[in-house]
Amino acid sequence: MAKCNICESKIGFFDEQKVEGVCSECKAKIEKVVLTTETYPERMNITDTIEVITAECAFGMNMFKDLFAGVRNITGGRSEAVQKTIRDSRRTALYELKKEAYEVGANAVVGIDLDYVELSGAGNMVRGCPDGC
Repeated sequence: MAKCNICESKIGFFDEQKVEGVCSECKAKIEKVVLTTETYPERMNITDTIEVITAECAFGMNMFKDLFAGVRNITGGRSEAVQKTIRDSRRTALYELKKEAYEVGANAVVGIDLDYVELSGAGNMVRGCPDGC
């Protein structure tokens, strides 16, 4: 039986949280972590600085997405497949950032900077990287 990566409680075989490796209670707590790009947010009272945290994720583009993106480079227009991959990369990286913050005892991450990098040597990988400070 799987265990939660955070609290080590058992996760049921059919529990949808098994994929993410956290129980539903820990996921609810992770979702409460506030993310902001502001360095000094006015609506928040920062009482303690814990540490710098980061999160990364790398998403592969399959052969078909790459092929259609290449056609879009020639003909022009938007590639919905590439946009979806970038969107999924961003969402995953921000969730991982919340998870990292929760694990070190933070309730917010301020000063987030989100960057996208193409990892050409890795075969058309898109990497979303929010750096929290």
